[in-house]
Order: sequence, then C-alpha cells, then structure tokens
Amino acid sequence: MYSIDINFLKNRKTENKFEEKRLGISLPTGNLTPVYIGVVVGIFFPALVGIGWWFVQIKNTALDNNITQLKQENESLESQIQSLNKVQVETKKIKQETQALVSVFDQIRPWSAMLQELRDRIPTTVQIDSIKQIAPTTLTQGQPALNSTGGIEISGFARSFSDVNDFTLTLQQSRFFKAAQTKIMTAELVDFPLPPTGNSINSSQIKPPQIVKYTIQSSLSDVPASEFIRELEQKGTVGLVSRIRSMQQTGIIPK
Repeated sequence: MYSIDINFLKNRKTENKFEEKRLGISLPTGNLTPVYIGVVVGIFFPALVGIGWWFVQIKNTALDNNITQLKQENESLESQIQSLNKVQVETKKIKQETQALVSVFDQIRPWSAMLQELRDRIPTTVQIDSIKQIAPTTLTQGQPALNSTGGIEISGFARSFSDVNDFTLTLQQSRFFKAAQTKIMTAELVDFPLPPTGNSINSSQIKPPQIVKYTIQSSLSDVPASEFIRELEQKGTVGLVSRIRSMQQTGIIPK
C-alpha cells in the first residue's frame, strides 16, 4: 500500500512568505536611534513654537495692561499740570498786584516829612510864602519834564540873592528831591510888603527895604522810600516806616 506523506510545516512556511510578499511590509531590524531622534525633533519644534506663541501672548497682554496704566497716569499728570499752570498764572497775577502795591508804598513822599525837610534846610534869612505841588505831566518852560512822582514849587522871600542860592544848594543835597531838577525859576528885587496900619502918616513917605522874591522848582526823588527809612523816621513818618519794615520782614521788599 501507498502512504501519503504531507509536510504541513513546509507548506505553512511557503504560505507565510507569500503573504509577506503580498502585503509588502518590511519591518526594520537594524539600529532604531535615528528614528527616535526624528520623532523627538518632530515633536520638540512644534512644542517649542507653541510655547513661544503662548509666551508672546502673555507678554502682549502685559504690555497692553502697561499701556492702559500709562495712559491713565498720563491723563492724571496732564490734569495736574493744568492745575499747576492755573496756580502759576494766579500766583503771577498776585505777585504783579503785590509788586504794584509795593511800588506805590515805595514811592510815597509824605508831606509831613517833606515839610520837615524844608524846615531843617531853610536858612534863617529865607522865608517860605507858599508851597505848591506840581503834577507829573506839567512842563516848565526851559526845564525837562518832571518824573512820574511829580514835583513842588516853593515861593517866598529872602534877604539877598545869595541866600536864595544857599537855599537851593541845600535842597539839592536832600534825598527827597532831585539835585539836577532843583533850580531857581525866578528871583527879583521887590519892596518889602508892609502890613497895613491905622496911622495917619502917609505910608508912601516911608521907603520900605528891598528883598528878593524867589520861586524854586524841584522834582521829587524817585529813590524808593525803603532806601532811606532812617531819614523818614527822623522826620516823624512813623506810619509809612512801620509799613515798609513790615513788608521787609515778609520778604515783599528787600532789606
């Protein structure tokens, strides 16, 4: 009898080879390190880009917040600057008004002090008949215009022309008047004015002595009153001196 010998393992191995060829799959069997490196690189760089994009978004948000805060601070500073400018304008206005008031006080020439100055300087041989104040805009013929403080005109009698000259020279030395604008305007010999009497004797028979009738004009000094407080105090101008010293203590007028 015949026996059939079938090798199933051999046929199975042939079938496996056929299936491998039919699928076309080849599995790597060598060193897999380059594959792992490629996978890591392929994952790392996208992850790095994602992290960078996330970091940039955080920074942009922080910058937006800083810009908003800076805008708010800028608006607050602009408001404060406007307030400071307003205060500076008001302060400047107050300083101007204060300076104008100070200049008024500094240009005051009390009549009591000037009269006392005239009494202290007039010679015994000179008599004052009248004192008249001259406005600043008044022009005297042959004389320069008076300054903003104005001036005075002194009229009277003197024993001689030299006495009138002496009186003029003493006025030129006074700090209350300007020396260059203190001048004799008129000086002439006139009969001494006799007072009326009830005597029956004819007054025309009595020859009166002759004297000099004079007129002196002077411009008031523009030296600030604060610069000759001692003279004002010596003339008895207590009120003005007290005000000036009070303003000096507050720093409005320099000492």
